[in-house]
Amino acid sequence: QVQLVESGGGLVQPGGSLRLSCAASGTIFSNIVMGWYRQAPGKERELVATISRGGGGTHYADSVKGRFTISRDNAKNTVYLQMNSLKPEDTAVYYCYVVGTSYWGQGTQVTVSS
Repeated sequence: QVQLVESGGGLVQPGGSLRLSCAASGTIFSNIVMGWYRQAPGKERELVATISRGGGGTHYADSVKGRFTISRDNAKNTVYLQMNSLKPEDTAVYYCYVVGTSYWGQGTQVTVSS
């Protein structure tokens, strides 16, 4: 059974930064493609970023390109989402997931507000 545990969310002012982490267990981490989704109140779920098994291939939503960076450390079974230049519209619950499966984390709240 794959388990994903996110951390790193919180309250930050506009223009600030946060780094989310997602620790995986129960699988061979280097064999899976990972990603982050987010869901804001009253809005549809949005794919934020994905990263290939080795980390060399990434994909971003247009809304976060140039501001967010997804990375992974296969030795630590962890995927990260570095979020810079945060905007109020980035406020959402952020979930990590295993691409192509139904394995999701419990989510971590990110609130961007002054």
